[in-house]
Amino acid sequence: MKWIRISGGTVPAGEWHPAQEAAGLWWAATPLTVAGVPVTGLTLPHAAQLAHRLGARVPTSAEWEWMASGGVRRFPWGDDAPSRGHANLRGLGPGHPTPVRTRAAGRTPDGLWDVGGNVWEWTTAPWRRDRVALLRGGSYNSLAQYAECAHANDVPPGITSPGIGLRPVRDTAPTPPTHGDTP
Repeated sequence: MKWIRISGGTVPAGEWHPAQEAAGLWWAATPLTVAGVPVTGLTLPHAAQLAHRLGARVPTSAEWEWMASGGVRRFPWGDDAPSRGHANLRGLGPGHPTPVRTRAAGRTPDGLWDVGGNVWEWTTAPWRRDRVALLRGGSYNSLAQYAECAHANDVPPGITSPGIGLRPVRDTAPTPPTHGDTP
């Protein structure tokens, strides 16, 4: 798994979170995959367990929004409306998760793939009293507005779907790959 360092910054208040500082973090370059296709059907507790096995965690919703928008972008790739080259969304893809790293126009300026579209990504909302989970990024079955950086869906943490995956985040630098590991 490749990790990319994203510098921190101030996340403005939004519908889903108060204004707050996002620390510099190490983000998975793609959602968690098997054979290049996002792993789906995960509950939030299961996603948290998988992230922990990787020495990572599930990001907060505000951290995810900062990673996706850099505080200035409407969509993870910029302000242009989504096209087939940007994201796997309803009407722009085949109607199911597809291999990551196939839509170069949809990469973030920092080099993260499939942040908008393909599969929703689990995030947490620790500042909310109800402790619901928030999904970010939209999926292959989402309308274009769901891929906007500021959009989130609140869901129960036990829900599963073929359109929900995970992009783990690390607070510290990953250890270098050893022989046989994929970078």
